[in-house]
Amino acid sequence: MFAIWKKEVSSFFSSVTGYLVAGVFLLVTALFLWIIPGNLNIPFGGYATLDSLFWLAPWLYLFLVPAITMRLFSEEKKGGTLELLLTKPVTDWQIVIGKYLAGLTLVIISLLPTLIYYFTVNNLAQPVGNMDHGATWGSYLGLVFLAAVYASIGVFASSVSANQVVAFIIAIAGCFFFYEGFQALATLPVFRSVSDFIIFIGISEHYQSISRGIIDSRDIVYFAGVILFFLALTKMVLGRR
Repeated sequence: MFAIWKKEVSSFFSSVTGYLVAGVFLLVTALFLWIIPGNLNIPFGGYATLDSLFWLAPWLYLFLVPAITMRLFSEEKKGGTLELLLTKPVTDWQIVIGKYLAGLTLVIISLLPTLIYYFTVNNLAQPVGNMDHGATWGSYLGLVFLAAVYASIGVFASSVSANQVVAFIIAIAGCFFFYEGFQALATLPVFRSVSDFIIFIGISEHYQSISRGIIDSRDIVYFAGVILFFLALTKMVLGRR
């Protein structure tokens, strides 16, 4: 499993993909948070908070995470190397988890430089350090969990198609549905009686809960459950081969 993780991470950074994804994420967040005037601009807002980052990041990751994960299995299928990989002395679970962790690693690496924003806002606060640190770190944790779910959906999408573009589109659709789709369904009159349950199934409710700085075990169990669900589906797809 470690060998698979190492191979995938190395391949990301031996090509332009890894640098491009991290660069795009940092460039777009920097532009919206610090340069482009608007509601997301931190200096214009007048408050020492990173709420703009934690609102914007899930939407950026909606495209960037599928861009990272779309090649993990699709490339192996297209190149005919997946069958060779399956003959190695590793289990299906080890293959799935190794590739999943590689994709998640790159996403977390792209997030780490945004800590500069945290220290900047902390020093700009009046007085220095006058910001909600608990909510900020809770939001970072929530963003990691959200990215982890996106990555699991992306890995599954990559396993069902040998075409990277198709895998990319499937992953975007899946991530969007889990982030916003359930809340949209809950507003329909036909689901009014079970609206709370439908909202609970979606990512957004749990992401917002952790972002308040309150670590609830129900949110942790939810994220872990969704991740395991999509990884199990991925293993099932591999097993059918």
